[in-house]
Amino acid sequence: MILPVGLVLPVVPVAAGLFDTQVLRHVMLAGPIVKLVLLLLIGFSVVSWAIIFMKLKLFKGIDRIQADFSRAFAEGKSLPSLYEQAEKGKKAPLTEVFRAGYIELTRIHRERGEAAQGGRVPPFPVDNVQRAMHKTTHEQVVGMEEVLPFLATTGSATPFIGLFGTVWGIMNAFSGIAATGNATLATVAPGIAEALVATAAGLMAAIPAVISYNYFLNRIRMIHTRVDGFTVEFINFLERKIEKA
Repeated sequence: MILPVGLVLPVVPVAAGLFDTQVLRHVMLAGPIVKLVLLLLIGFSVVSWAIIFMKLKLFKGIDRIQADFSRAFAEGKSLPSLYEQAEKGKKAPLTEVFRAGYIELTRIHRERGEAAQGGRVPPFPVDNVQRAMHKTTHEQVVGMEEVLPFLATTGSATPFIGLFGTVWGIMNAFSGIAATGNATLATVAPGIAEALVATAAGLMAAIPAVISYNYFLNRIRMIHTRVDGFTVEFINFLERKIEKA
């Protein structure tokens, strides 16, 4: 057929949200077990994202606080001034480790003063300060790792939960085919598509959790290393003071 000059055939636009609509339709048509699996995966995902945002905010604050405190220590502020800054300011692993060392240092000075009144001055136990700081370091690391195992559990468990939903959905799809005796692509595809939504949901929950878990572990390792370095600097500072005394 020859079209008249100037006649333009209408173009049917592709709906932008066609894929999303089909996915939603597959979810609504899924069986109760698959829907339960999807709800469980959504719960894992929501909690995981809440942990991710909470930890991002936590580590951002820790970096800022520790940078300010390290700068003050490097500038040579007195130990009482640093303790006041650590006590009244926002908390971070570095400031908490310093507080533990300073409190132990104060206790040692008090006990040495009492011993000096009795005519006997014991040696300065620098190792006590170091042990107190190391103990607090481990406590702070444990605190930073809190709830991170949930991300690891999400990353390892949700793909298998989604796979269970997929297997269950495919079993139902083939059961329906066996009951109707109709095995054409038009009858097989919808049931399998509904089942595969569970696998996709499992991967969507697992991938951000695994990436975030590894990222946060690396951040904790970096903070741990920085705190250990500060502990060495502080102990060296005390030993220099003792040598000069």
